[in-house]
Amino acid sequence: MSVIRQQDFIDSIEESLQFISYYHPLDYIQAVEKAYNKEQSQAAKDAMAQILINSRMSAEGKRPLCQDTGIVTCFVKIGMGVKWDKTDLTVQQMVDEGTRRAYLNPDNPLRASIVADPAGTRKNTKDNTPAVVHIDTVAGDHIEVMIAAKGGGSENKSKMVMLNPSDDIADWVVKTLPTMGAGWCPPGMLGIGIGGTAEKAAVLAKESLMDPVDIQELMDRGAETTEEKLRLDIFKKVNDLGIGAQGLGGLTTVVDIKIKSLPTHAASKPVAMIPNCAATRHAHFHLDGSGPADFTPPKLEDWPEVTWEVAEGTRRVNLDTVSKDDIQEWKVGETVLLTGKMLTGRDAAHKRIQTMLANGEGLPEGVDFDNKFIYYVGPVDAVGDEAVGPAGPTTATRMDKFTDMMLEKTGISGMIGKAERGPATVQSIAKHKSVYLMAVGGAAYLVSKAIKNARVVAFEDLGMEAIYEFDVVDMPVTVAVDSSGANAHETGPAIWKVKIAEMEK
Repeated sequence: MSVIRQQDFIDSIEESLQFISYYHPLDYIQAVEKAYNKEQSQAAKDAMAQILINSRMSAEGKRPLCQDTGIVTCFVKIGMGVKWDKTDLTVQQMVDEGTRRAYLNPDNPLRASIVADPAGTRKNTKDNTPAVVHIDTVAGDHIEVMIAAKGGGSENKSKMVMLNPSDDIADWVVKTLPTMGAGWCPPGMLGIGIGGTAEKAAVLAKESLMDPVDIQELMDRGAETTEEKLRLDIFKKVNDLGIGAQGLGGLTTVVDIKIKSLPTHAASKPVAMIPNCAATRHAHFHLDGSGPADFTPPKLEDWPEVTWEVAEGTRRVNLDTVSKDDIQEWKVGETVLLTGKMLTGRDAAHKRIQTMLANGEGLPEGVDFDNKFIYYVGPVDAVGDEAVGPAGPTTATRMDKFTDMMLEKTGISGMIGKAERGPATVQSIAKHKSVYLMAVGGAAYLVSKAIKNARVVAFEDLGMEAIYEFDVVDMPVTVAVDSSGANAHETGPAIWKVKIAEMEK
């Protein structure tokens, strides 16, 4: 019988969450490097270059890969022969204590994103607790822990269906994936749970994402089981869609497909699909009573030497002087470097502005949106001499419901975020001769280096959702929707789906 110390468990949870905040799993980096080397779409290749550069910078600087440091999901498998040294805390409480310490670490504070009363006040818990904990008892005398920090952008794209027993799972995935947009920040992985009951299929899908990236090994040796054949089938069909990195069109949309299944009712075929984003973060460790888990950092030389150079003739824009007439010259797919002052704002700030305008209160005092760009971001707190912590874009579609209001009532010139905009929003952008710019999701630390100064100008009580003023130098973005309504997230995947089909003839 093993005696596991509560303190060892808590320390291991804390250390694992700090570790995965800045170290990608090496197998994921190797998979993205392989995709980068074979990619023929320049937009997708540039996006993957920024993801790889950001990954190395985060490993070197020990700062978060992504500003969204996630909701903690923890699978704890406890051996029947395990005994705890103390029983005053439950496993949930121990995971929460480790999470609290990790997210409040002064050397590398992680963004607290968890809100209580989700159907009502949605008040931030301030320490990213509680975690989502799945507990199972198994044979043996040790504890196995699989832990992940799951970003909201990818979690929000989760899908679940109750198929008929005769329905084809791959067909459902191929039909469903394009409806998810690019807010899950491809290239990533898809976790698929099959069987059990509805809620169990979702848990299986989430757990499958803890497995290593090994699709290439499977392709090399050949599929033997039904699940392995299904993994290969879905992998090819998904990549043939041409969605590509960040949804801009390209050869690689997923670097692996993961599947876990359980027996199910004869009348049922529950299927859940959960994507993992470019900020893939998970760790796997065991405790046997000999002390806390040991996390060995990967070697920096294991990261690929990738550079991203600004192409000659790239448009450089001074945000302090750019006019709405200037914006009409920008064309979809174009790379733009932004310098000057921009404002930030995301879900909570937009909702509060909407309420203030509806109540006749006007805009926040001291905030002038006229002819400004608004960046959809919720940054990590700064440390040391940083102007701001990692500050990558959040999913822009969540702000679609506010876009007409912002364009009509505030005078903003344009918006910056990640992923696509909905059809009505694209029409609104064209109507107002505005523009939507896309920054790379999964490159938050890299983006933060372009931010030279940051200050809160409104709604300080909203924490990371406050309105900031950023002063940036050469912040790289792509014109995703131009003033005519041309949309890179429609044209890119459509072009590359055709190109991929032609390559296979």
